[in-house]
Amino acid sequence: MRLPGTRYQEHGWEQVRKLLGQCSLQALARIDPASLQGADTDGSLAAYVEAVAPILHAGGSRAHAPGNSYGETTAELALSLVYELQARPADWVALCTAVATEYARIGPFWTQPGGDALLRKKFNDLYAVLRDKVDSDHYQVACGRPCSPNRMYAYRMLDTAYHDIARLFESWREHAAQVGAILGRSVEAMPIEARQLRSIGDCKPEWIMRWSESLEAHTGAPGPLHTRSKRFASLKSSPDKIGAMLREIGEYDALSANRDSDWLQDASAADAWLDDYWRVLNESEQGSTPGPDQILEARQEALDIDLDAEPDIEAPMTAPLTSIAPCVSLPPNYLVVAATVEDRASWAARRMAQDSLPVRLAVYLKLLGPFDDCFPSEWCDPATGELPTMGQLAQLDGVSLPTLRKRRDAAILRLNEVAGLQEEQRWA
Repeated sequence: MRLPGTRYQEHGWEQVRKLLGQCSLQALARIDPASLQGADTDGSLAAYVEAVAPILHAGGSRAHAPGNSYGETTAELALSLVYELQARPADWVALCTAVATEYARIGPFWTQPGGDALLRKKFNDLYAVLRDKVDSDHYQVACGRPCSPNRMYAYRMLDTAYHDIARLFESWREHAAQVGAILGRSVEAMPIEARQLRSIGDCKPEWIMRWSESLEAHTGAPGPLHTRSKRFASLKSSPDKIGAMLREIGEYDALSANRDSDWLQDASAADAWLDDYWRVLNESEQGSTPGPDQILEARQEALDIDLDAEPDIEAPMTAPLTSIAPCVSLPPNYLVVAATVEDRASWAARRMAQDSLPVRLAVYLKLLGPFDDCFPSEWCDPATGELPTMGQLAQLDGVSLPTLRKRRDAAILRLNEVAGLQEEQRWA
C-alpha cells in the first residue's frame, strides 16, 4: 500500500522489521540489556543507537533488499527509524518501561530459554508503532489533512482486506460459501464482481464489512471490525468512511503506478542501449582480422570542399583499397569494380556524392535490405550473393562500426530531407 508521504507501508516492511529485530539483539549483546530498565533512558538510548547503527550498515544481503518502491533499501529505512527514535524519546521510554515490567515479573528474561525472542518482540512492537507515527506525520505534511497513527493502521487493514477479498474472488469455487457471504447472495457460477474487482478502488464498503463478519465462521477468528477492540470502532458503522479510504488508496496507487511506468520505460531504454552497445563492440571484435596496421587514405576536409561545384563521385584509390578487400573476404578489386558499375547519374548517387562508396552501400543495405534485384552483381559478396555486411563495409571504409552507422544515418537523413522538399514542391 502506498499513500502520499508514506515509506513504511509496503511489502518491504517485513524485511525492515526482521532486520531491526536481528540487529537490535546484536546491539544489546554489546550493551547490558539490564541498562534498559534504569532511570537514565537518554543514556541507554544513545548507547543503543551508537551500537545498532554500524550493525545496520553491515547488515548483509537483507540490508540491501528493496524496502519500498521508491528505491530505498531495507537498511536505509531501518536506519531512518532508528534516527527517528532519537527525536521521539517517549517511545524509547515506553520500551524501557515494558522491559522493566517484564524484568520485575520473571527477572532477567533475556538470559532464559526463549528470552531472545521475547526481547526481539518488544523491539518489533516499538518499531511497529513508530513507523505508523512517522508515516502519519509525513502524510499530514504531504496532504495537509489530519492523520493519526491509528488511521494509518486502518488504511493498512483495509488494504489487507481488499487483497484477501480479491484472493477469495479469484478462487471462488474453493470458497463459494465465503464469497457468497461477502456478496450477500448464493454463488453458483463465477460472480461478475470477480471480473469487476480490478483495483482497491473497485472494492465496495459492504464487502469489507461482510468479509470481516465472515472470518469467524470460516477461519475461527473474528474479523478486525468484529472484535472487542475499539481500534476500528469508527469504521464499524461507517461504510461511507470506508469507501472514501478505499478510493483514496486506489487513486494514489494509480497515480504512483503511472509514475513508476515512466521510470521503467527509461530503465528499459537504458538496458536496450547497453545491449546495443555491447553488440556493436562484439561485432567489431568479430569482424576484425589480425594483421599489420594500415594507413588510411587521406580525406578532404569538409571546409575545403567547393560547395558551388557540381558534385562528382569520388575516384577510388586503388592501391590501398585493393589491399583492404581481401581482409574482409571480398575480391581484391571489389571497391574499384563496385564503383564503376554504380549509376552515378541516379538521384540518390548524386545526393550522396560526398560519401564514400561503403557508406552509400550501407545506405542501400539499410533501406533495401541485403538483396534486391536492382543491385548490380558486382556489389554483392560472391560468398553470399548479398551486399557485404556492416562489419565488412566498416573495414572497407577504414572506420569503426559505430562511425559507419553514424555516417549512414546522416546520409539517409539528407535523402529524406531532399525527398520531402521535392514532395512539397510537387504539391505546391
